[in-house]
Amino acid sequence: MKQVKRTIDAKDGNGFVTLIAEEQEDMWHAYNLILAGDSLKASTIRRVVTESATGSTDKTSVRLTLTIAVESVEFDTQACVLRVNGRNIVENKHVKMGGYHTLDLEMHKPFTITKESWDLIALDRIQQACDVASRADIAAILLEEGLATLCLVTSSMTLVRGRVEVNVPRKRKGSSGHEKGMKRFFEQCFQAILKSVDFNVVKVLIVASPGFYKDQLLEYMKQTAVQADNKEFLQFLPKILMIHCSSGQKHALGEALADPGVQARLEDTKYATEVRALGRFFEFLAKDPDRAFYGFRGHRHVSMAAEKGGVNTLLLSDDLFRANDVAIRRSYINLVEQVKSLGGTVMIFSSLHTSGEQLKNLTGVAAILNFPLPELEDEAEAAEEDEKRRLVERNEDILDAMPEGGNRRGGDRMME
Repeated sequence: MKQVKRTIDAKDGNGFVTLIAEEQEDMWHAYNLILAGDSLKASTIRRVVTESATGSTDKTSVRLTLTIAVESVEFDTQACVLRVNGRNIVENKHVKMGGYHTLDLEMHKPFTITKESWDLIALDRIQQACDVASRADIAAILLEEGLATLCLVTSSMTLVRGRVEVNVPRKRKGSSGHEKGMKRFFEQCFQAILKSVDFNVVKVLIVASPGFYKDQLLEYMKQTAVQADNKEFLQFLPKILMIHCSSGQKHALGEALADPGVQARLEDTKYATEVRALGRFFEFLAKDPDRAFYGFRGHRHVSMAAEKGGVNTLLLSDDLFRANDVAIRRSYINLVEQVKSLGGTVMIFSSLHTSGEQLKNLTGVAAILNFPLPELEDEAEAAEEDEKRRLVERNEDILDAMPEGGNRRGGDRMME
């Protein structure tokens, strides 16, 4: 991502940022930046109907720049296409004021986001998107007999770039069907890698499987590359890591990426740091549960730990900051600010990573504490009971305030 211009009021956070998406991953960053209620200015193509003096009509496509008040944002994770829907708010001869339009953000073309208040999460997202050093592209092929999944992993996304399924006959004495089936399977795996992996960009290729399938695939790729004199792949061989995993499905990627060998290669990258932090959280949850809590709005554990200054590392899913409810979004931002102000570390996990998916299953909020808080469970339950009691009392006060003959009387008859 390239930042072209930025004008934000230091006092109230009002202002705009102009950006250019330089690669597909930048569309994911834009998706996390653009929210309902913002305004977006971008170049677009619109079909325009013109009428001649004789009454005949002509339809043409016109490129124009529109500014819309954002109402909804849609992101296609596989195609990395971002569509933003809203109403036109700037006078334009081709689109009337208030007219609906969908902007498809384009690569290498500037777009401007204006917000009433830019919060620290959005500003951190821009900094991360513009930091070239934070990108660490990883390729991984996960395989078992007859099934393989090819994934590309960046600092913010995990994309499935290929899936290979081959019916491999069982081993039978005197039959070569199994060997031929496996050779066909390995050939399709290798072709998928050659098609989707840029060996000049990718820092490491993980070949992971249960058993010896990974070793057999690597041997097949070496022999094939030598026969074809594929020098690019042969030079890339030192960057291939052989890792054990439980299956050829995408969910096994988390196992492969957590391997110490992979972590050592990607030690300083954002994604590797997040994987280690989540691993630490689960370790505390198993061995020292009074120092590991999750849940924010429903269970209150993490927010109460933050109030006590006990949060060492706060783990959050980026999904939380796309909430349409401003109050909910603000509550998570306040939590981040509170933890940071007390010296804690905050990590925002991408929901398009396997680690982010795991965190999302834990409500999207988790924390590792500086010290044990065994009383937190009881305090959280007591706080929830107090809120329920206040809600009941509030409803009773509303009923008491209703005039005689109103809905209250009807409610009394129902109770009788």
